[in-house]
Amino acid sequence: MSQLVDPFGRKVEYLRLSVTDKCDFRCFYCIPKGFKDFTESESRLTLDEFVRVVRIFSTMGVDKVRITGGEPLVRPDIIEMVSGFSSLPAIKDLSMSTNASQLAGCAHELKMAGISRINVSLDSLRPDRFREITQGNLERVIEGLLAAREADIHPIKINMVVMRDRNLDEVGDIVDFCIEHGFTLRFIETMPVGAAGQRARDSYVSLDEVREKLAQRFEFEPCRMRGAGPAKYLRVKGERLKIGFITPMSQHFCDSCNRVRLSCEGTLYLCLGQQDKLELRPLLRQGMSDEEISQAIVAAIQRKPQKHEFNTSPDQVVRVMSMTGG
Repeated sequence: MSQLVDPFGRKVEYLRLSVTDKCDFRCFYCIPKGFKDFTESESRLTLDEFVRVVRIFSTMGVDKVRITGGEPLVRPDIIEMVSGFSSLPAIKDLSMSTNASQLAGCAHELKMAGISRINVSLDSLRPDRFREITQGNLERVIEGLLAAREADIHPIKINMVVMRDRNLDEVGDIVDFCIEHGFTLRFIETMPVGAAGQRARDSYVSLDEVREKLAQRFEFEPCRMRGAGPAKYLRVKGERLKIGFITPMSQHFCDSCNRVRLSCEGTLYLCLGQQDKLELRPLLRQGMSDEEISQAIVAAIQRKPQKHEFNTSPDQVVRVMSMTGG
């Protein structure tokens, strides 16, 4: 089958799957307060449909898959799904993004099923502040992180969305936490995705400011980190800790974009910051062959835009972040 190369010569080899838009947290920059318009079960792709889509993508050069949500661990068939993906010979890197609230009970199963590494959202180390941001329980997240480390999932990457009025004063604390536990750390700028993300625009902090703040306590040196994402990494001198900086707003990384995103209802989004899409669920359920579906995907990739427009058109992406696949 055809390889996936967009009009700008970028090879698409990374697929991010939102296997559910439901979540047991309500991070204020992700899901709008009071939001209840989640996808109905009959509209979500089934386990077999997800595995089929990943298999089709794998025949076209995609070898990296990240399972996201919502919160992927709320799916009762998530272990079976992971096993289905990991059994595909062409998939070389299978990872998961999670809030870790349910990780303590399944970390070993995920490892055995084929998850090689995880990213965990952790925006505050203060229980009251964490609850304010996420409406979640910090203790359960820490338990999940420690269980993943015990299960030998590696690396464990901590993702912190930095917000001026919420957690900017904790960036040094999160560095100390990751040094103590052997985790990798990534700071992320807020993005205006959906109504919730647009409301969070007033909290935006350029990561240049975060680096300057950390430089008052830590000395850094350049380093590399295995992975398919856009983070640029530095190592804390004298420590094993690597810190990644993900800067979609201040220094976009669109020129090297190698990914597309699939929602839980089978919508293929060509860019996180654009609205163009391909609806795969009807093709799957109309009895199309793998070859026909692959041809539709190839045609869609030819519409992949050169870059997002978060800075020039911040209001254009209206979908909820949990629908998109992170």
